[in-house]
Amino acid sequence: MRRRISALVLTAALAGGALATVAQVATAQPAAAASITVDLNKMRQQVADLRQKANRLDHEGEHAAARKARAQADALQRRIDQIEKSEGGTTHHF
Repeated sequence: MRRRISALVLTAALAGGALATVAQVATAQPAAAASITVDLNKMRQQVADLRQKANRLDHEGEHAAARKARAQADALQRRIDQIEKSEGGTTHHF
């Protein structure tokens, strides 16, 4: 539970608070009407930027900050993978 909450907080921080805004809007609407759209290309660009930042910080000797940036990039990449997996699973008919 603790890991899920920190992952959600990290995701919300990376998305610029958009997740929190969507959550507030989603609670105001009926569950059937709520939908969330994500820009995967933008998220992939954020991952690339974070990895580039981590490499720069590592080069400058800021290893702790580089480790944190890599952790953020990894968390965002896991979220991208999770979204792609969930979208891929909806196209199969049983």
